[in-house]
Amino acid sequence: MRLTFHGASGTVTGSNFLLESGGHKILIDCGLYQGSHFADKQNFEPFAYDPSKIEAVVVSHAHLDHTGRLPKLLCDGFKGTVYSTPPTRDFGELILLDSEHILEKEAVRERVQNFCSAETVRRLMQRWKGVEYHEPFTIGPFKIELYDAGHILGSSITVVEAEGKRVVFSGDLGNYPAPIIKHTEFVEGAQYCIVDSTYGDRVHDEPVLREKQLKDAIVETIRAGGVLMIPAFAMERTQQLLFHINELVEHGHLPRVPVFIDSPLAIKLTAVYKKYEDYFNQATSSHLHAGDDIFNFPGLRFTLTTQQSKEINNVPPPKVIIAGSGMSHGGRILHHEMRYLSDPKSTILFVGFQAKGSLGRRIMEGAETVHIFGEEILVRCKRHVISSYSAHADQPRILEWLSKNQKTLKKVFLVHGENGSREVLGAKIKEKLNVAVAAPKEGDTFEI
Repeated sequence: MRLTFHGASGTVTGSNFLLESGGHKILIDCGLYQGSHFADKQNFEPFAYDPSKIEAVVVSHAHLDHTGRLPKLLCDGFKGTVYSTPPTRDFGELILLDSEHILEKEAVRERVQNFCSAETVRRLMQRWKGVEYHEPFTIGPFKIELYDAGHILGSSITVVEAEGKRVVFSGDLGNYPAPIIKHTEFVEGAQYCIVDSTYGDRVHDEPVLREKQLKDAIVETIRAGGVLMIPAFAMERTQQLLFHINELVEHGHLPRVPVFIDSPLAIKLTAVYKKYEDYFNQATSSHLHAGDDIFNFPGLRFTLTTQQSKEINNVPPPKVIIAGSGMSHGGRILHHEMRYLSDPKSTILFVGFQAKGSLGRRIMEGAETVHIFGEEILVRCKRHVISSYSAHADQPRILEWLSKNQKTLKKVFLVHGENGSREVLGAKIKEKLNVAVAAPKEGDTFEI
């Protein structure tokens, strides 16, 4: 088999891996590069391979850095089938449709043709097939099975067998235990692992702390009479926050405060969650069976329309605003940041990864001023980070996941990480597991 890395190699985004055997070619993921912009210029450049020769794409999960270039693949000649779990298919459609207008703006900025339209997404969905976990399927010489990655609802680890070899693509490994979703599954017998290393150089706070840290941030902001801004990814992070705020409210741990979900996409995705309750973990299922609406509580308001979003300004502090995008690339969070970043009584709370070059990363790292919509904004509000909300496994969890394959592993390929995190994690893997490690660059090919 031949494995080529066409993305997420030295960067966290742009997942795109080509696997070849006996003239057959499949992709694992086909995602956007994201950093200083919602979509970087290289997304609009031609693929390094012929899309018409690709027989199938296996999608690990619905985030745009794993799905965002599928419309371009289709436009450039792809005639095969896309495979993923059913939740990933449904979430992917909504996320791709939501990205259309933002990609159009990015295309205008770069003076290139936009590859994502509603019609293209419609045609793509006709080729997208839902496959359940542990329901093996075959593409040419490749036998494929999906395992639960525990990253977001429906996320997958992809196990590929061909030529007598067992190759495992971790996708984005989850930060277990997590609210709502099930524990990351362990895979055994792998000879080659392509592994997420986003947080390979650090250890998250204990998950049991995240609800307390969230409560403390909300209470602190209420007491100060300010606004708590939470830039949150529409998929999974927003639902986790809702779950925990619901818990805090139900147990009387929070004073009454308006909480706004100011993200049309998050609102639509939350509705889809209810379709896939069979994918929830046991604790969440128990809440549902007891009659608890885990995504609703007193004071919660969903602002779907632009007018409803603007009306948040008329509600006096204190208040909590959860809005996209998660890295402040765009979306409604920018309007709230523009209004409240300069307020010392307010707080911005980061609950997810902030890519190098993103506005969120600059604010998180202490920038005193930022530019939003062409205006210079002072950053005088408090800044808090809850690392345990990360949906990515940290170093101990990655090592634990890999250790199940220590006896069979020949090589580990580190992807989805900046070079610093890959270097630290690679050294740990060699030390703890005594396994060869590669940190591939864009375009690197390996015979396995």
